[in-house]
Amino acid sequence: MLFAHDTEVSLATTAALINTLPGASNSGTDELVTPEHLAAFLDRFEFTGSRTGDAPELAEMRALRPRLRKLWTGDEGAVVQLVNELLREAEALPQLVRHDHWNWHLHATSATAPVAQRAQVEAAMAVMDLVRSDELSRLHECAAEDCTAVVVDLSRNRSRRYCDVGNCGNRANVAAYRARSAASRKAAASTQEISER
Repeated sequence: MLFAHDTEVSLATTAALINTLPGASNSGTDELVTPEHLAAFLDRFEFTGSRTGDAPELAEMRALRPRLRKLWTGDEGAVVQLVNELLREAEALPQLVRHDHWNWHLHATSATAPVAQRAQVEAAMAVMDLVRSDELSRLHECAAEDCTAVVVDLSRNRSRRYCDVGNCGNRANVAAYRARSAASRKAAASTQEISER
């Protein structure tokens, strides 16, 4: 583990939320359209605290996504400015909490705060850890040319290039294999042609 467990979970959750945006998946569609989609997302990432399950809550989470995406695409100064803005807006007050199966970790909003506000603060606090560790390079866009998804690279050697959304890594590996195979066949054909002369 490179960072505190709650930091890694928050980064993964934030990336997954951003990657529900249209164009971040192979389908090209918005993956967060209904309150039911939001409930499934929140359940998947074990969001605790209050939820309304209504259209305004969904609208707040949908509106948060492009803003959080800027954490992946901005330079350090812009990211720091946005982190501070997100925390200031939510009047974040960090505190240690332990609940359910989670050991001590940080919360900076109350359990009754709106879910979008909690997501906003958790994302900002996780990115704050990256800034403080000079590890912002671990946040980047997918290396696939046809993908706009974001990636959190938590690998030890900082080698993760592709997202989990559209099988981009697998598609890149298949394309590279085919290119190598074609080059190998072409080289073999050239060698045979020369030897037949």
